Amino acid sequence: MQKILKNEQETYAFAQQLARTLKLGDVIAISGDLGAGKSVFARALMRALDVKDEALPSPTYAIIQEYDGQLVSGETCKVAHMDWYRLEESEEVEMLGVREFFEPPWIAIVEWPERSIASFPKHMKCITLSYVEGEIEQRNIEIKQ
Repeated sequence: MQKILKNEQETYAFAQQLARTLKLGDVIAISGDLGAGKSVFARALMRALDVKDEALPSPTYAIIQEYDGQLVSGETCKVAHMDWYRLEESEEVEMLGVREFFEPPWIAIVEWPERSIASFPKHMKCITLSYVEGEIEQRNIEIKQ
């Protein structure tokens, strides 16, 4: 599936739609160039999962941030937001023990998943965000499952 998101409002609306399809143990891998909107989309998805924390900082330096959330069904979940940008090798990802976040009660959202594709389970949604040429606010979003 591929779509153009015209602005941040459409990004939030799309994240709401995606959140309605999620179940415990789902993994969302978000790829894209620097500044393409990975963190914006991750925050939108966390808001759609009813994460209450105010700031929702990018986990670029912490690598993993953990939150409490809720699925649209009302079922509670844990949300792990990971940013693997600073990691250089798959072994670094494995040393973090990330696989526990790929099972219920977790929903895992991973930015820069290409740092360790081998670490992922088969049941993941791959999202790629890219710039739309000549349109500073717009982003192309592609989802593969």
